[in-house]
Amino acid sequence: MSRTSKLHTLAACLAVSLPALADEPQRAVLALPSTAITDVRDEPRVDLATPTQAGSRLGLSALETPASTSSISAEQIQQRSNLTVQDAVSRSPGITFIGNPGDGGTALSARGFTGHGSVMTLFDGARLYTGAGTQTFPVDPWMVERIDVIRGPASVLYGEGATGAVVNVMPKKPFAGEIRNHLRLGYGSWDRTQLGLDSGGSLSQRLSYRMTLNQQQGNGYVDRGDSRNLALSAALRFDATDDLSFTLAHERGDAEPMNYFGTPLIDGHYRDSLRKKNYNVRNDVQRYHDEWTRLNTDWTVSDNVSASNQLYYIKSRRHWRNAENYNWDAAQGQLLRNGFLEIKHNQEQIGDRQSFTFDHSLFGLASKTVVGAEYNKIRFKLTNNAPYNDIGGDYIDPWDPAPGWFDSQSALRPRTHSTTHTFALFAENRTQLTERLSLVTGIRRDQNHIDRDNLLDGSRSDRSLNGGNWRAGLVFAVTDDLSLYGQYSTSEDGVNNLVSLSPTQMDYDLTESKQTELGLKQRFWDGRGEWTLAAYHIVKKKLLVDNPITHEPQQAGQQSSNGLEASVELALANQWHVSANASLVRAKFDDFDEVVAGVAVDRSGNRPDNVPRRSANVWLSKGFGQALDAGVGLRYVDARYADTANSKRIAGYTVVDANLGWQVLPDVRLGLQLNNLLNRDYVVSAYSGEQWLLGAPRSYFATVDYSF
Repeated sequence: MSRTSKLHTLAACLAVSLPALADEPQRAVLALPSTAITDVRDEPRVDLATPTQAGSRLGLSALETPASTSSISAEQIQQRSNLTVQDAVSRSPGITFIGNPGDGGTALSARGFTGHGSVMTLFDGARLYTGAGTQTFPVDPWMVERIDVIRGPASVLYGEGATGAVVNVMPKKPFAGEIRNHLRLGYGSWDRTQLGLDSGGSLSQRLSYRMTLNQQQGNGYVDRGDSRNLALSAALRFDATDDLSFTLAHERGDAEPMNYFGTPLIDGHYRDSLRKKNYNVRNDVQRYHDEWTRLNTDWTVSDNVSASNQLYYIKSRRHWRNAENYNWDAAQGQLLRNGFLEIKHNQEQIGDRQSFTFDHSLFGLASKTVVGAEYNKIRFKLTNNAPYNDIGGDYIDPWDPAPGWFDSQSALRPRTHSTTHTFALFAENRTQLTERLSLVTGIRRDQNHIDRDNLLDGSRSDRSLNGGNWRAGLVFAVTDDLSLYGQYSTSEDGVNNLVSLSPTQMDYDLTESKQTELGLKQRFWDGRGEWTLAAYHIVKKKLLVDNPITHEPQQAGQQSSNGLEASVELALANQWHVSANASLVRAKFDDFDEVVAGVAVDRSGNRPDNVPRRSANVWLSKGFGQALDAGVGLRYVDARYADTANSKRIAGYTVVDANLGWQVLPDVRLGLQLNNLLNRDYVVSAYSGEQWLLGAPRSYFATVDYSF
């Protein structure tokens, strides 16, 4: 087909003018897969033999890492109808989504531990410290190249707050070669629209770039559920020499998510007639602005020594103004709407991480070592209308709620300002003990100092919280494609987020966790199949409990979890592909007293809230030649509790999604994503024991992808 005729055909299909297509001979080098094309260049396959940064900074593959890890590619994210980064991550083994508007809609649960205080999210290997339980970046998957996950304690790699898991979101990066562009236009249910652009390539022999832009908006699946999101990333790489490169990158997110704080229960029961109702006020606000700027320097000093540095600046601005609580009053036969909260976060972080990698000999054995240091300075300012004195709240009809207006007797005022300094030294080593046996170790020492100013009364408080963690694991390569491993690791979490600790919380030490894990990983069928199995035991100590004599909180509690995780990937004949995983976790409080209305109540033996016993994911895809592909997936999450008393139970759910793709032209692809095919009403998370955040009902989203 000639260049001119291709343009005419495309115009007829889309009724828009598009840039000229590349010549046919140049496109011949792009082998079109039977599945979705989601990037402007061929994506490298990610499997157990692919080096990742999730479980180590040594560049080990999953087969070489003594931990349970997994990776999710950009292609998989698009194929599986994942709308957010968190949606994609929760399709990996043992990770479930528990987000709500209060935490930025990004919280996760892993191995019996929940929230941003125990499940850490990184961006390009750097950590954004969580303030007041909230993190709002990264969310948009369009800028993502790959997501790496390590399950279990990882404080030895990234510091406190990583007992359950660490999620490392890797952005799309500059690449050398011909400039390639990818344009996406999308439209779907509730007038959801998308305009996405991904462009990258070489500007000169030593200069390359990558830029992504994604704009989405929609009306939402509840009344007054409008949302708008803009995500932008831009990176410029300069190869000064063959051994030295600099990458300057900037990401930005502006989000106004659907302002939905849940569906209230009536007499403790869900009513499907309330499914589409929104009980928030008319002038509600939920707005997030995040910026992330960084300079990466990579230097190959010699054949055996390399150095890496990342200097970064992060800024987050968040604003909420909502009526957040809707409680059923049986006597009135109406809902009492209150909880008029207005909150602002102003957070800034500057940091630098320097590391050196050495390939060397240790006692005559082949060895590789990484040593480094990391520094962060985080400023966090909290403004709110505490003590949140509502003007009595207002009663509303559950089936015909009047929007009303935000109304509070408490003024919006700056409350606190904190400055947190963190400094860490870390080291990792892998030593090949024999041809088949390797030892992987790591150690990290953290120093954290928090200065907190009360902006209302002028009082000040400060505290240093120091910690140290280590890991040791053995990996036995039975064959080149089969490895057995065992590891012991430690971790620490704060009793709350470090940058927003109250003066009382500053008096407590970091909690301490220990994990023992055994696992197996194997590739087979010449790399067309792989499976993993992991078993673990985690004990977390120094939970806050009530002193039986003084009735003051003390750090003497304990929580534990035991579990199994398994996954399998199969590339079968006739272009069939199966991806499946399952998780079983038994988590409980071994020793935990919760103060309720001034009285200590023993919660020992109870399961932590938002922790399912079982979860599973299956995705089945089929290619039909080079032009057509289809997939269907199932996500299962077991029942959970909404409180530590285990008195409020949330039913489990199974959701089925699907996708269909048609390669109309070599450069044009039509796609259709179908979510919640069976139109199930299901609870994503509990905002409170009386309010459930429901997942989206059945929906569709149609896309046109054009690569040029």
